Amino acid sequence: TVTVFDRSHQTAKYTKDIKDNQDAMASPVNTSSRLQRLRELMANAKYNVSAYVVPSEDAHQSEYVATCDERRTYISGFDGSAGCAIVTADKALMFTDGRYFLQARQQMDSNWTLMKQGMSGVPTWQEYVTSHMGSGVRVGIDPTLVSASAASELQKNMSANGVELVPLQENLVDAVWDNRPERPLDPVFVHDMEYAGDTIENKAARVRISVSAMQGDGVVVAALDEVAWLLNLRGTDITFNPVFYAYVVLTADKVTLFIDERKLTDAVRAHLQGVEIQPYDAVFSNVRAMAEANRKLRLLAGPSTSWALAQALGDSVEFVQCSPVNTLKALKNPVELDGMRNCHVRDGAAMANFFGWLENELYNNNGNLRLSESDVADKLEALRREQPLCVGLSFDTISS
Repeated sequence: TVTVFDRSHQTAKYTKDIKDNQDAMASPVNTSSRLQRLRELMANAKYNVSAYVVPSEDAHQSEYVATCDERRTYISGFDGSAGCAIVTADKALMFTDGRYFLQARQQMDSNWTLMKQGMSGVPTWQEYVTSHMGSGVRVGIDPTLVSASAASELQKNMSANGVELVPLQENLVDAVWDNRPERPLDPVFVHDMEYAGDTIENKAARVRISVSAMQGDGVVVAALDEVAWLLNLRGTDITFNPVFYAYVVLTADKVTLFIDERKLTDAVRAHLQGVEIQPYDAVFSNVRAMAEANRKLRLLAGPSTSWALAQALGDSVEFVQCSPVNTLKALKNPVELDGMRNCHVRDGAAMANFFGWLENELYNNNGNLRLSESDVADKLEALRREQPLCVGLSFDTISS
């Protein structure tokens, strides 16, 4: 489904991002100083870890992240969408898959070793910290950047080999990241009933029925797309994704939104009437207080729940394979179904216009296309933006 929101002003930014990425691939970032400072922190008695894991994800386990969360990119220079970095006292390893072997090799300097996942004899990063570190080693990680389920599995496997997974409350890459970008403060906006097809109140009521059927007292919503769906809100915190940084805790009698209040306009506040609003980082202390006040409390949590959030919940957390919010979000109502069909019709019209334009360019130039892949991608985006209700691209066009 789509809503009216003009992001055409961001086209220049996207084009610049593509150019910046091309420049980055041509000249690797010198990471020597960054790695030296990181290793000094690792050796500090306050942390005392032999290895530090730098995942790609943010605190919500998002595949795509805001610039402020691109920690793996900062420490390594590699900006592919998938990968995990591990830094030890004498090694810097980048684990990624076959889609990014060439890009990683071009973007990383000589400090880094590319670990080609999927190739014979190459371990995953989880296997590496489990079996290649040696007994008695402490491996640090930011507990907000790894899911609770992944951390539990890692702890079990690592402890069997005498390796300890250590949750460090301070992110060590952030500590050495000069001029780290601020978290986005773009305002969120209402996803109108014309496109949502259901109210916050109805959605919350349906979620409560599902939670009750699962014998829970509430649910912690950490996945950004689930937060956006539940509250009929959208945002622009992550490029190509209509989401915003927030958490929701829903119980039998309350819906609490944890968000930076500077992102809320008067219209959004009016839309959220009946929803309690708390600061973004207060989610940890809030759920901890809830768990301590009621030892029998049972809050459901889906796969996007971080290890840090699970630690705050303690024994009150009950993990489920799929969040009840995600299940309900997947069951589209008639308005959402019509919106999905109609947006594909509009996008199909844009593609038909594009193919006609491309054929004409070939014909007028005797079959020799005097356009770059970037030119062609820009033209396709321009034609898409001519369609009514266009919000923007869902990812950079893969042009070849």
